[in-house]
Amino acid sequence: MKDLFERIIRDKGPLGKWAKQAEGYYVFPKLEGKISDRMKFNGKEVITWSINDYLGLANHPEVIKADAEAAAEHGMAYPMGARMMSGHTEVHEQLERECADFVKKETAYLLNFGYQGIMSTIDALVTKNDVIVYDMDAHASIIDGVRLHHGKRFTFRHNDMESFEKNLKRAERIANETNGGILVISEGVFGMRGEQGKLKEIVAFKEKYNFRLLVDDAHGFGTLGKTGAGAGEEQGVQDQIDVYFATFAKSMAGFGAFVAGDDEVIQYLKYNMRSQMFAKSLPMPMVKGALKRLEMIRTMPELKKKLWKNVNSLQSGLKEKGFNIGHTNTCVTPVFLEGDIPEAMALVHDLREHHRIFCSIVVYPVIPKGMILLRLIPTAAHSLQDVEETIVAFSAVREKLEKGVYKEMAMSLEDLK
Repeated sequence: MKDLFERIIRDKGPLGKWAKQAEGYYVFPKLEGKISDRMKFNGKEVITWSINDYLGLANHPEVIKADAEAAAEHGMAYPMGARMMSGHTEVHEQLERECADFVKKETAYLLNFGYQGIMSTIDALVTKNDVIVYDMDAHASIIDGVRLHHGKRFTFRHNDMESFEKNLKRAERIANETNGGILVISEGVFGMRGEQGKLKEIVAFKEKYNFRLLVDDAHGFGTLGKTGAGAGEEQGVQDQIDVYFATFAKSMAGFGAFVAGDDEVIQYLKYNMRSQMFAKSLPMPMVKGALKRLEMIRTMPELKKKLWKNVNSLQSGLKEKGFNIGHTNTCVTPVFLEGDIPEAMALVHDLREHHRIFCSIVVYPVIPKGMILLRLIPTAAHSLQDVEETIVAFSAVREKLEKGVYKEMAMSLEDLK
């Protein structure tokens, strides 16, 4: 018999093997100061493009005031206990009603965290007789939720409707044999590529196939649609999304999440989602703070307008300079380059130390080998000057990458930290 830790010590994993060179700088970096377009990293001011504070609410005076007043009144622990036992309040119910109204659904239910929440939602919605069909580019939280499923599951190629129908037919055959149902899962916005899920095309298949649709709209909530109700509103199919999920960690600049849909479905989830039944209730400061944030999203359309002004400026500027930003049609702005992991580390070091630009770096195994993805998240807090400086910096590092400068620098990665 092997020691359980033998494999862990021998094989650090595709990312873990770079920990000695990367930790504290490329991964687990420490951004300091108030959440804003410019923060401190490694002792220097940098333009930050890796904060999901889409509407710039994290340090808005009204938000800070609401959070502080709630904390002063209730402390950070109230209410104690799980919602079903002793952690239920009228304020939690109020936030649920307002979230449901905002996304045009009958009922909503608060969840403590987005990652945990979507996993538990998937787990509660299906039995071993049911079949799941989901986009292969789904977020890790969705994949982990699907792993909990004891029945069949199929992936379809990202946003590929031919592949979707092929797998839907496979699911239908099995569901007929097991007397089960079909759950289709997509994202409103895919957080790496920035592409909206093809929700309009997916719901069109309901005329031919019997399935229910779960949409994780973490990045669409607050940023897409006329009112900010998300990708479903943007595509005109919000009413055909059976279970709508969103998190407070992006546009709402907080934590927590909610799931919304028809009253009977949400009532079922309330009594069957183990991660909520046996977990402490969302603290009151976050609940009251979320109410204030939601009010501002509803009543201050200028926040979303400013966000999209920055998004359009950044994306159009990058395209004009010949950068490949994929097929993004959301705020998420990916920049695709060619290079290996050591080159990527050298390039990002140059961006941060010499150009004062901080953005997320994504490499294999998240994306294919030989690719580098620099992921930019524009927010309402950014300025057009931030955009201009960033495009200049990106042009400079691309030139070095193409000339092989970073390949030479990568030889001494230990010295880059």
